[in-house]
Amino acid sequence: MDSLLRSDASLVLLVLMAAGPVLAAWDGAEEVRIRSSKDGAQQKAMIYVPPEARLEGGAPAPLLVALHTWSGDYRQGTGQAYLKECQRRKWVMVHPDFRGPNKRPQACGSDLAVRDVLDAAAYAREHARVDERRIYLVGASGGGYMALVMAHRAPTLWAGVSAWVPISDLAAWHGQCKAAKRGYYKHVEAACGGSPGPATEAEYRTRSPLFHLAAAKGVALDINAGIHDGHTGSVPVSHTLLAFNVLAEANGQRGKQLADADIASIVATRRVPEALAAASEPLAATRRRKVLFHRTAGPARVTLFDGGHEIDYAAAIAWLAEQRRPAEPKR
Repeated sequence: MDSLLRSDASLVLLVLMAAGPVLAAWDGAEEVRIRSSKDGAQQKAMIYVPPEARLEGGAPAPLLVALHTWSGDYRQGTGQAYLKECQRRKWVMVHPDFRGPNKRPQACGSDLAVRDVLDAAAYAREHARVDERRIYLVGASGGGYMALVMAHRAPTLWAGVSAWVPISDLAAWHGQCKAAKRGYYKHVEAACGGSPGPATEAEYRTRSPLFHLAAAKGVALDINAGIHDGHTGSVPVSHTLLAFNVLAEANGQRGKQLADADIASIVATRRVPEALAAASEPLAATRRRKVLFHRTAGPARVTLFDGGHEIDYAAAIAWLAEQRRPAEPKR
């Protein structure tokens, strides 16, 4: 997909993959430069600080770190949907660049990109009054991928992480995109130094959250996928379901893992097997799309919905709003 495919009038639900429209200005937000604490490069970001959370006389407010998609950057128009939610809730928001589109080694889950996200969160905490127990992370598509990366790279920072239609295994996605003649496999090669193989295996594995998500044990992590993704979209739902399996094991709930045969069936048929659907746990929250399957494993949860490569912004933010990082024990 080379452009934004579909949106509703309220910008609550969007289908994502590429950069989407770039806005010349974000109403109420400011473009800033943040010096990387890793290589000193100036990284741009959009930041919003509600009047209620200003340093002078403000009160601590939640902070949302919102991530652009695979081919986007800090100016990506879809970030406006996150901004609207934060303006409505009076939250602080930062929308960092983290080295822009995932077409080069400096981007795509690199140490530099990880540090950029952390630096953006630190910048927001320095320029606004932030509730340290309510620092949230959200992203879709390539942003969902980076949300999973950040969940295991900085697990103690986030009160909640919401990842939508994420990529979890770059080598697998490379093969899936190449087979489907989607050009994203070329981006992955550019970032990882070539096609998957002995010479690049370590690079692919290091940048793929699937192999490291056990470090996100105990993190409130919300992973979502549209069941038609991989058919009408570019990221098969296996990326979401396999990521959930890692989290289930890490959280000591191996019995909540999905069987490989069920995952393969869902990917192939775009249907949840009857036995699995019958075991779906209830989800009380309102969604824009019909929920087909939902399961929790400790603080992690997975949801399959009747849709494609998309995010329900309101549902993502509503779930995050319920999360709190545990208070530090008194000494």
